[in-house]
Amino acid sequence: MNAGTNIRIRAALQGLGSLFILASEAVRSIFSKNFNWRSFIAQLHQIGVASQSVVIVTGAFTGMVLCAQTFYQFHKVKMDTATLAVVSVSMCSELGPVLTALMVAGRVGASMAAELGTMRVTEQIDALRTLAAHPIDYLVSPRLAATIVAMPLLTAESIAIGIGAGYTVGVALLGIDPVYSWNNMIKYTEISDLATGIIKCLIFGAIIALVSTYKGMNCRHGAEGVGQATTEAVVTSSITILIANFFLTLFITRLLQII
Repeated sequence: MNAGTNIRIRAALQGLGSLFILASEAVRSIFSKNFNWRSFIAQLHQIGVASQSVVIVTGAFTGMVLCAQTFYQFHKVKMDTATLAVVSVSMCSELGPVLTALMVAGRVGASMAAELGTMRVTEQIDALRTLAAHPIDYLVSPRLAATIVAMPLLTAESIAIGIGAGYTVGVALLGIDPVYSWNNMIKYTEISDLATGIIKCLIFGAIIALVSTYKGMNCRHGAEGVGQATTEAVVTSSITILIANFFLTLFITRLLQII
C-alpha cells in the first residue's frame, strides 16, 4: 500500500475511535445528574413532533405501493387475501424502521450536523468550555436521548399508517375481501416482526444522532466545512443504517428463534 492509502486508513481508524469515545461519553452523560432535561424536551419536539409529516407521507405511500405491487403478483396465483399480510410483515420488520430512519437521517441528521458545525465555526463550543459547560452534556446527550426515544414512536406511526393505507387501497381500489384480508394479516403477523422493527429503530436512532453530532462537532472551519459536514452526516448515516439493517436482520431473527 502506498502512503496515501495508509493515511486514509489511519484517518478512518482514528475517526472510529473518536466516534466511540463520543458515544461512551454521551451515554455516560445521559445517566448522570448533569443531563440537560430542558434541551432534551426541546430536541424531542424537534425530532419527533416536527418529523411526523415526513414519516406519515412516507409510511402511507410505501404501504399503498407495496399493497398494489403485491396484489398484482398474488392475483396471478389467486392469493389476493394474503396481500395485506405481506404489507404488514414488511412494514413491521423492514420498511417501517428503515424508511423512517432514512427520512429522519435526511431531516434531523442534517439539521444536527449543520447546527453543531455552525457552533464550532463560530467558536460557540469553545465558549461553552470557558463557561464550565461540557459540550457533550449540553449538545450531544440530549440529542442522542431524544432521537432514541422518538424513533420507536415515529416507526410505530409509520407502520400503522402504512398498514392502514395498504388496507384502504386493497379494499377500496383493488377489491380485496376485507374480512379475509384482515384475518390473514392478524394470523401471519407475529409479535416478533414488530419487536424486530422496534429494536432496529432504537439502534438506527443512535446511529443518526452519534454520526450527525460527531460530524458537526468535528467539521472544518468555514462555510464549506459546515456544508461538507452536513452532507457527510446524511450520507454516512444512511449507508450505516442500510448496512446495519442487514446484520441486525440476521442477528435478531436468529436471537428470536432461540428465545
